[in-house]
Amino acid sequence: MRVTANADICVGAGQCVLAAPTVFDQSDEDGRVLVMTVEVTDEQAEAVRTAADWCPSGAVVLISR
Repeated sequence: MRVTANADICVGAGQCVLAAPTVFDQSDEDGRVLVMTVEVTDEQAEAVRTAADWCPSGAVVLISR
């Protein structure tokens, strides 16, 4: 699985970071999402799915292989 995030629609809620801190971070400038790991491991997959579910703006997008 791959993950992307659209910073243009991100509202900076930080739910992605709470759900998957090894995959997501927030910009120091504006608090918007930063994807730290594009290729998601099997161990990270559940947390990344949760991050996508929790994202209030829909900025986090999962892409199946």
